[in-house]
Amino acid sequence: MKKKILATLLSTALLASLTACGGAAGGSNAQEADETAAQETAAESEEAEAESEEADSAEAESEETEQQAEDESVEGAVIKVGANITPHAEILEEAKPLLEEKGITLEIVQLEDSITPNTGVIEGSLDANYFQHLPYLEQFNEENGSDLVSIGAIHYEPFGIYAGKTDDLSKLPDGALVAVPNNVTNEARALLLLAQEGLLTLKDDAGINATIEDITENPKNIQFKELAPEQLVAALPDVDVAVINGNYAIEGGLHVSGALAVEANDGLAASTYGNIIATSPDKKDDPALKALVEVLQGPEIKSFIEGKYDGAVVPLN
Repeated sequence: MKKKILATLLSTALLASLTACGGAAGGSNAQEADETAAQETAAESEEAEAESEEADSAEAESEETEQQAEDESVEGAVIKVGANITPHAEILEEAKPLLEEKGITLEIVQLEDSITPNTGVIEGSLDANYFQHLPYLEQFNEENGSDLVSIGAIHYEPFGIYAGKTDDLSKLPDGALVAVPNNVTNEARALLLLAQEGLLTLKDDAGINATIEDITENPKNIQFKELAPEQLVAALPDVDVAVINGNYAIEGGLHVSGALAVEANDGLAASTYGNIIATSPDKKDDPALKALVEVLQGPEIKSFIEGKYDGAVVPLN
């Protein structure tokens, strides 16, 4: 009996020992598996990070190569741009040395009218022009069957109402003679400014296409004298007031601070009538012209405009 009990106890102890050894081995195997998985995950993470760094490096190299190619493509380039004298040609003069740093020579052709800058681009004597806003360009294209395009807006010139025989809008006489630009887009802009000042009322949907026919109320019985924009300043002695483009007002020695009224900077006009660089469709991606726009929209030119024109010219960037 004692021998049986002893044998049973020895068997139980042996079984327990084997079970314990098996449990330890199982735990060890699980730990080794976890460590292996962690090592594999870390390796995969390092590999992914390395691949990401390689991709970033390749992208940076690609961008650098593209920039070098662009710099090389504009090196020695000569661009001829037609512009009104004030403020466009003055702004371009300020941009000249900035373009020279990029290897680009800018030739400025000063023009006093609003037709030849566009015909010059069409005929190829000019690479681009800088004198007009987009609505005027679109009107010109429609009337002339041309397809000039804008490649960037640079600045905005607030329209103003300037005194002629009358120096106070509240004293504008009945039947007052008001001079306005004679082209469709700028005449609409003049009418919007007169409406802003409560001198007349336009149809609700007139907007930037307003014409004299869209006037619904004219309490002062205003009479309109339509003139070429460049003639408006000279006409002041002969009219009660004139609504004048910002650039022609500057050329004529007028100051926006002396205007009887000015377009609101947050109004429809400010968001619509930015002055642009225009060119032909085949040159819209020209690297030298793109560099011109970049310079004109840059901080140096913005600072120049703000310092020189006292609010009569407002940078858009």
